[in-house]
Amino acid sequence: MPQLHAQSYDLSAHGFYFESLEDYATKAAKNRNDYGEPVEEYEIQFIDGDHIDCDLATAWGINQANIGGYFKATEDWDDHDKRVFIIAVSEVGYRFDAETVSPDDFDVDIYHVDSMTELAEQFVDEGLFGEIPGHLAPYIDMDAIARDLAVDYSEAEIAGERLIYRAG
Repeated sequence: MPQLHAQSYDLSAHGFYFESLEDYATKAAKNRNDYGEPVEEYEIQFIDGDHIDCDLATAWGINQANIGGYFKATEDWDDHDKRVFIIAVSEVGYRFDAETVSPDDFDVDIYHVDSMTELAEQFVDEGLFGEIPGHLAPYIDMDAIARDLAVDYSEAEIAGERLIYRAG
């Protein structure tokens, strides 16, 4: 579970740490500034948790209005779903509704390889270019295939892992 911090915009008030929407609501309702007035606006900051949840928070653009959806996503989505969302929003520029978003809303294919050349090799090995006789295999220019793939595929780094993706 990620730990977040609500930093008050009111300089006469203190912020607080929280780990769920309920925890946030309880602490925000009790928080008062030095003059006894309720604090209404906070900047929400990611403090601690899995690297992928940090990247998800950045892509999500966490704030007071959407942290409920963010917490739901951190609990319900697996790492693949989180990667799809991060790429779709941060890299491709998709928009989303924080209350109803699903990774299935985005057309993103992810490949766990470090380079376009590795992706080219994977595609050749999988037979994407048809059956290649063994005596011709050494003559295949993987770098040329990689350059062609770069037209439709892109690279990203998420949670310290280098990925290749294609978005439709």
